[in-house]
Amino acid sequence: MSFPELLRQCRKQKHMSQAELASLLGVTQQAVGKWESGKSSPDPTTVAKLAEILDTTADYLLGLFDPTAEGQTEERFFGSYVYSLIPVIGTVKAGYGALAYEEDYGKEYARVKDPSSYFYLVVRGDSMEPRIHDGDLALVHRQDTLENGDLGVLIYGDEGEGTLKRYLQRGNCVVLQPFNPAYKEMVIKGEELNHLHIAGRVVETKAKW
Repeated sequence: MSFPELLRQCRKQKHMSQAELASLLGVTQQAVGKWESGKSSPDPTTVAKLAEILDTTADYLLGLFDPTAEGQTEERFFGSYVYSLIPVIGTVKAGYGALAYEEDYGKEYARVKDPSSYFYLVVRGDSMEPRIHDGDLALVHRQDTLENGDLGVLIYGDEGEGTLKRYLQRGNCVVLQPFNPAYKEMVIKGEELNHLHIAGRVVETKAKW
């Protein structure tokens, strides 16, 4: 795809009008319109600003990087969503009693409908093996509810302890289940449920090499 097409696609993915984008850049709407029609092109500094505003990279906007090149079947599963850079805001240990630190660990690509509703967390520990390993990235959708059987990021305890586990409802109890049989389930019930907070649902994980 050409720069005008990629710019238009990324802008629409952010649900942003030409006027709104122009305002953030400090240029006229007509300038943005000319870029998207191919009548003119922004300078390199402006391309970098565009990439930052649209949560992507200058290379992607310029057509120099295509995350879909390695897998043509992704369109079947993810539709026409644009790859966006998702912040890695911290780490979560795949074991009980670890804090989910909201720190800046950079960004990673993901193909999602609403990038602002997602974040990545780095998994630490082995309680979710063999499916999820230490150092994997977990893509998390921000939400405060989970369905029975979902894999979630949960904050438990007054000190904000975070854990990545399978969420199960058993009667009046909530069970946080590890995949690794060497670890025990955590059963939360009664007043303890008031100290359990859902940070989001894990929608996918990927290994970092």
